[in-house]
Amino acid sequence: MQLPPRFVERIREQLGAEEAERLCEALEGEQPTSVRLHPLRGALSGWSEAEPIPWSEAGRYLTARPSFTLDPAFHGGAYYVQEASSQFVGRLLPADCTGMRILDLCAAPGGKTTLYASRVGAAGLVVANEIDRKRVQVLADNVRKWGLGNVAVTCGDAAMAARMEGWYDVVAVDAPCSGEGMFRKDDEARGEWSEQHVRLCAERQDAILEDAWRALRAGGTLIYNTCTFNREEDEGTLERFLEQFSEEVEAADEVAVEPACGIVTGRVGAFQTFRFMPHRAKGEGFFAAVARKSEEAAKGRLPKAKRSIIGAVDKVGATELKRWLQEPERMQLGMAGETCYAWYKEQAEAVKRLSEQVSVIYSGVAMGQLFKGKLKPDQALAHFVGLNREAVSVAALSREEALGYLRRQEVAVERFSEGMNLVVCEELPLGFAKRIGARVNNLYPNVLRILKND
Repeated sequence: MQLPPRFVERIREQLGAEEAERLCEALEGEQPTSVRLHPLRGALSGWSEAEPIPWSEAGRYLTARPSFTLDPAFHGGAYYVQEASSQFVGRLLPADCTGMRILDLCAAPGGKTTLYASRVGAAGLVVANEIDRKRVQVLADNVRKWGLGNVAVTCGDAAMAARMEGWYDVVAVDAPCSGEGMFRKDDEARGEWSEQHVRLCAERQDAILEDAWRALRAGGTLIYNTCTFNREEDEGTLERFLEQFSEEVEAADEVAVEPACGIVTGRVGAFQTFRFMPHRAKGEGFFAAVARKSEEAAKGRLPKAKRSIIGAVDKVGATELKRWLQEPERMQLGMAGETCYAWYKEQAEAVKRLSEQVSVIYSGVAMGQLFKGKLKPDQALAHFVGLNREAVSVAALSREEALGYLRRQEVAVERFSEGMNLVVCEELPLGFAKRIGARVNNLYPNVLRILKND
């Protein structure tokens, strides 16, 4: 599908004829494939020569796009398939963000969420909010697979997320946009583009930014990004925001960018801006900006506490759950419904407070359900980086066997010990299976199974 003619006209008006021609040529070219490696899963064999993404420490360009669906390492959470330009948001976080509380608005499918979670560490908390109920399930699945245990996934609009006024150290707005930066890889984005759609997106962005500002604490950092080129949704959104809040906005610490990266930097008032264009930088179209909320800005008010939906675990159950954790002394245990959860103690009270005010669909690590004092482990526990592998037998499968397991096919009983087994491939966790005599129950979730054959 050709580029929308009016889009081409607008780009010429915005960039000039020569620059616009180079951009449009790049949008018809080949898209680079990029991933971001998990910080705690270990090196992947055969990836040592992958080209680093200069603005992302864990980012890598791949020479060819493999079938991720048929790669057990992908299902084991060894890496996240994330577009290179979008990984730049990690550079916009405060230099030392360990232990911080981050709100990731419009978070699905989870690329930036898992990046932020990797940066704040076990003592931090990322609240990943998504309004779409289908997309939020994908977000939760990716959070479980990343397995850091420091994310709460919420479902609602930005106004709901902003009920926790002045609560976050960082608020990151991945704004829904007209998607011009995706034209190279997405014909649907080309077909949906119109000037009316651009205006609707800009109006929505204005409202989301206002809610984001309420949620941010005084002295906190605001990150704004889109995957579009047009000024109305990028610099224009920031200008409209500053018309209302300029007295509360100040510059964040300067983010240095190497000229060789091809990133175009600029300023909109206190905001430092960064524009990625595929004929200059090796990535898709992307725009990002960062500023800080002044210490003198009005302090937010948290809503009154409500009855908690999180219950206690009895002593016998707690003993069983702690057996499955590498560092049980760092974790707070609890129950939501019939499922047992664990949260890092540094943020356990924050998750409890959050769950009293907004719709939390997943948080911490779901450990599973207790039956007669024994844990039936949840899929999320297999991926948790804090799982104690001494608590369960480990069944190591070959890549071919692992694909059979991930398709929920029968697996060779000889690989498994009697009882519950953690299934791994090249040390990467895939899920659980239970051997009962000469039979193995494949416990990999049916909704996650591989349907593709080749």
